[in-house]
Amino acid sequence: MSDQTVLKVNSQITDSITQVNTKVLGETPAMAMGNLLMSTSHALSNAAHNATAAQQQGQMSMQAATVLGLNSLMSVGSSVIGRSSEEVIKKG
Repeated sequence: MSDQTVLKVNSQITDSITQVNTKVLGETPAMAMGNLLMSTSHALSNAAHNATAAQQQGQMSMQAATVLGLNSLMSVGSSVIGRSSEEVIKKG
């Protein structure tokens, strides 16, 4: 074969390749936008989950602090009540 030989390709093949290329180029922006929206929604849902978990942990810490404070108040209160009632009994 000489270098001058021209290979002819069937026009149906070139048409199908052109259509596939056009399809791919047409779908690319939609796919990119879909990927962006999925990534954004995933990040936002993670942020909401982390905020909820932090709020729950904070609530547990506040509840524990309240229980400790009330326990210390009740123990101080009962000792004060015991001393005052003891003095009332001694004087009476």
